[in-house]
Amino acid sequence: MFKVIGIDPGLAGTGIGLVQGDGRKVSAYSFGSICTDQKDSIYLRLNRIYTKALEFLCQQSPDIVVLEDIFSLKQYPTSGITLGKVTGVLLLAAHKSGASICEISVKEAKKLVSGTGTADKYQVEKSVRHFLNHPEAIRPFHASDALALAIAGFFRCGSRP
Repeated sequence: MFKVIGIDPGLAGTGIGLVQGDGRKVSAYSFGSICTDQKDSIYLRLNRIYTKALEFLCQQSPDIVVLEDIFSLKQYPTSGITLGKVTGVLLLAAHKSGASICEISVKEAKKLVSGTGTADKYQVEKSVRHFLNHPEAIRPFHASDALALAIAGFFRCGSRP
């Protein structure tokens, strides 16, 4: 069985998605998120994300961890910097867990699950739900985005020994 964990970094909510299967077909999945309190300092929030992610990754022992590649929007440069900090602690957690690490762009994950790299969050969530035959909405959206990353990693890397 090949196990992939996808992580959608975010300071308020980091999505986690897990898919497992034989490399061609997903046989099990789960999802959730790591939430932080905006009243806390950034240091406490980053520490919570790191600690919870490392704990989960060590518990699950995935074959690969797929993180959303960092991007920044011109109109929100500070958000890109914050996203970089969150991604940094997640990369460290993945490394400390002993997992292989892969970064995939948002567009690539969206295109793989929905057929278009410009899909919105609702389209991605619906496509992920349909692919996994999940009966109800996957919330928060960070979790469905993380599942999209895990699915992308599963099909990109799932045939590896």
